[in-house]
Amino acid sequence: MRLDKFVARSRVIDLESADLQGALKELLSVSVSRFKDLNKNSLFNALMEREKSMTTYLGNGVALPHIRIKMPRRFVFAVGRSQRGIDFDGLKEHEDIHLVFLLIANENERDYLKVLASIARLVKDKDFVTSLIEAPGLDALFEKVYLGFGGALSQPVQAQQSRVNRLIFREAEKIARGARCSTLVIFADTMTSGLEVPKFFPEYKTILVTRTSSDLTVESKRIVATIQVRSFSRHRLAQLRSAVLVGLTRGVIGFTDRLCCVGGIPGSNQFDTVVVVDVEREFQILFNEQADILPEDVKPEVLERVLAVATELAVEGREGRPVGCLFILGDTAKVVKMTKPLVMNPFYGYKEEDRNIMNPFMDETIKEYSSLDGAFIIRGDGVVVSSGSLIHAPDYYHSLPSGLGSRHAAASAISLATRCISVVVSSSTGQVTLFRNGVMVPLIEKSGGGYY
Repeated sequence: MRLDKFVARSRVIDLESADLQGALKELLSVSVSRFKDLNKNSLFNALMEREKSMTTYLGNGVALPHIRIKMPRRFVFAVGRSQRGIDFDGLKEHEDIHLVFLLIANENERDYLKVLASIARLVKDKDFVTSLIEAPGLDALFEKVYLGFGGALSQPVQAQQSRVNRLIFREAEKIARGARCSTLVIFADTMTSGLEVPKFFPEYKTILVTRTSSDLTVESKRIVATIQVRSFSRHRLAQLRSAVLVGLTRGVIGFTDRLCCVGGIPGSNQFDTVVVVDVEREFQILFNEQADILPEDVKPEVLERVLAVATELAVEGREGRPVGCLFILGDTAKVVKMTKPLVMNPFYGYKEEDRNIMNPFMDETIKEYSSLDGAFIIRGDGVVVSSGSLIHAPDYYHSLPSGLGSRHAAASAISLATRCISVVVSSSTGQVTLFRNGVMVPLIEKSGGGYY
C-alpha cells in the first residue's frame, strides 16, 4: 500500500529527547500544529496506555507507536530520528530506538492494519533503516521516507541488462508465444542492482515475485502485481508454487492461465531459466475451479500473512531450534466445535484489533506461542481465536506420504470436515504445507533438489 501521500516534510524531525515519552511529545507537537481538532495531551496519554499493554517496538531500532481516534482525515504520520538513540523499556542498551514512526488513524479506517503491516515490512530492511538514520539532513531524510512509503527505497535503478539476460528474454518471448502464455512472471530476486523490464512481451501482463516488496523499483504500466514470497532456498524459482497460489487468491492469476516464468539463482544478476506453468494442471489435484481456492469467509491478504508467518517460522525456528506448528484458517464456527483446549487460551479477552494476525505486533506473539502443542485457530478476517487447540475432526479416509505425523493428519482431516485451509510447518524438515479439501500441497521445501 502506498503511503507517501500521507507524509509531510513538516512532520519529519530530528528528536532531542532521550526517552520515548519526550519523543512522543515532540512528534505530537508537529502533528497537532495544523489540526485544531487533535488534543496533544489526550493523544499522549492514549499512546502511553497502549505502550503499557503492548510494545510498539518493531526491531532494527524502530518503534511504531499508533492510535485510532475520531477525526475527519484518514491518517496523520510523523517521523522522528535520534542518531544517539532513545531509551525504550524492555530493550537492551544496544537496542536503543533510532527511528520513531508515529501513526494517528481514523477510528473507522479499514486499512489501518494494512498500513501497520506495510510499515513493518518496510523497516525490516536493515539497509533502508540505516539509510534513514545516516541521512545527511532532514530534507534527505524526508526524501528517503517519501520514496520508501511510495514503494521505492532508493532512486530507481535501471540496470543495463547483460547480453545473456537480453537473450533469455528474447527466447522466453518466443516460448511464451508458442505456448500461448497469458502472463510473464519475473523472479526479481535474481537481480541485486535493479531490474529493467524488457521491452518484449508487449501484450503480456507482468507479475514480479520477490522476497521483499522493497527489493527493487520497477516502473511499468504492464506490471499488474508484486507478489512477496519469502524463500530460504537459492534454487531457481523456489517461490513459484507459493507465488501462483497467492496470485490465484488475489485474482491477478486465473485458473486457466498459462505462465511464462523467467528466473535465475537469487542474487546472481543472471537470468538463466524459463519455465512454462499451466496453472490448472499444477493445481488440479487441489481445486476443481477457482472458487475452491479460498473459503468464502477468508480474505486473501489473511492467507498471505499466515503463509508469511509460517515461512518465517520454518526459516528461523525459535531460539535456534526448529518449530512445528499448525494454522487453521476460516470456517471458524464449525472448526471450534471440533477442537478442545490443551492449555488456557492466551488470546482470550484481548481486543480483536490487537490479536489480528495482520497486526505486525502480533508476529512475536505468534512465534512465541508456536512452541505450544496444538493449533492456532484463525478467523477469515485474521483474528486469532485461540492457540494450543487440539483437533479432533472425524477420521475421514485420507492418505498421506510416509513420514508425516499427527500434525499433518489433523490438518488434512479438519480441511475435509470443514471449509477451512490448514497450513503446517514441519519441525523435522522445515517444509511449509497447505491442506485444502484433504489434499496436501507442499508450498516451500527447506531441502531437496529441482527448480522449485
